Amino acid sequence: MESFFSSLKTERTARKVYRTRNDAKADVFDYIERFYNPRRRHSTLGYLSPVDYEEQAKLA
Repeated sequence: MESFFSSLKTERTARKVYRTRNDAKADVFDYIERFYNPRRRHSTLGYLSPVDYEEQAKLA
């Protein structure tokens, strides 16, 4: 979890100022659902994104 929160801060929220709490929630949700989970490379997947990993698995 510490690694995730560090990534969230450095990759998304550190340089932003949110006008409302809902804006912050929406941006964090977007980061998790549209970038971190599907596109961000993960060490446990051989530094592939989940999308790339699944594509590679289909070809094998």
